[in-house]
This record gives sequence, C-alpha cells and structure tokens, in this order.
Amino acid sequence: MALGSRILAVDDERQIRRSLQVNLEAKGYEVLTAETGEEALQIMSHRLPDLALVDLLLPGMDGIELTRHLCETYHIPIIILSAIGEEAKKIEALEVGADDYVTKPFSMEELTARIRSVLRRSSSISGNDPVFTFGNLQVDFESRHVSIRNTAVKLTPTEYDLLKYLIQNSGKVLTHGTILRAIWGEGYSEQAQYLRVFIGNLRKKLEKNTARPQYILTDPGVGYRFATDFVENEGKP
Repeated sequence: MALGSRILAVDDERQIRRSLQVNLEAKGYEVLTAETGEEALQIMSHRLPDLALVDLLLPGMDGIELTRHLCETYHIPIIILSAIGEEAKKIEALEVGADDYVTKPFSMEELTARIRSVLRRSSSISGNDPVFTFGNLQVDFESRHVSIRNTAVKLTPTEYDLLKYLIQNSGKVLTHGTILRAIWGEGYSEQAQYLRVFIGNLRKKLEKNTARPQYILTDPGVGYRFATDFVENEGKP
C-alpha cells in the first residue's frame, strides 16, 4: 500500500492543511482534511483512511485523545505532527499507539518518507515470517538463531527478546517506557538507563559501526526504532 493510499490530515491551521493536501496529492495520495478531532471522527465514520496525520494541539478533543480513539477503534497507523517543546506530549501520543512523529516545522520530503515507511510497516508487519533478513542481519525466529554476514551472533535471552520486539515493530518509534514494559514488565517502566545498556550491548554485537547504527536507531529523548532502509556504513564490525 503506497501511492493511492488515503490520508487524513488533522490540523487546526488552515495553511498547514492546505499545504499537506496539495503536496501529498501531488505525490499520488488521496487526502482528506479535518480542523478538529471531532470533525476527524465524523470523516472516519464514512471514509476510513489508510493513515492519519494528527496535530497534537487541537481545539476541543486534543491530539492525544484523538490518537487514543483512532488506535482503539480503527487500528490505523498514525503519525503525530508535533511542535518543538512538546516532548512529554509527543511521548504520551506514542505511548497510546501513534506510530511515528514529525516535528514542526518539517519538510515534505521528510514527511513523505515517514508516510511511506509507516504504510509499508502496516501492510506487512515484520517478524511474522520464520526468518527475518535485513541488510547483513538474519534472525531465525523458530530457532532463535541470529547472524551477521553469515556469522553467528550469541545473544542473551533478554537481548534476543529485545531485538525481536524491535523487529516486529520495524519503523515504529517505541518509547523507553513501551519497550521496558514489553520486555521487562511494568516495574521497569521508568528504567531508561537500564534499557540504554541493553541497546548498547546489542549494537556492539550487531552494528558494523556503533557510532552510525544501521539497525537500531535512536530518537533522542523519546526511544528507539528498528530501521526500514538499510544503508551500508563504513567501520569495523
């Protein structure tokens, strides 16, 4: 699902809605627009989009509430449009189910790249096949065997579970709290440093150059995502 996909853009700024509609339609998408969360839900009731772009600062129903409702009721992918300085709100939106975020002001090139990535992920979730291959990395989910450039990589059970969880959500921004709860449980949801240690260990074992990771990417202050585009980096394995 790519070109021809239907996108719902929800933003209270008319100029932004117009810009999104013109630019995305020029790239082959069908675009619906809404000024408020309430209007977005009215549109959703009779024209279900493939993806929603949601501004956090909306009048009435805010972006967090709208995101939660869309995730629980319609299960469509959501990209948050976030102004600088809304880190806590951005994290909250990701925690309730948003797939990604783009910080305002943004370029259309960046936004369309994120849209393509999220649509690819939603149409074919990674990690469901017995063997996952991405770049030089191969993971056999049945045998729990991991290799890089055809060389076996020894992971601890927790490192493997963490890697698998990231792969199964390829392209999706996962907050520190989301990952910690999924892998370690509710009692670890605030242990961001704990997670950083495990991510660091995984990168040492998987990345050719840990300073320029190809697989596990960092979203500063928010969390991590597993890459969807592989670019060979220079550096020692």
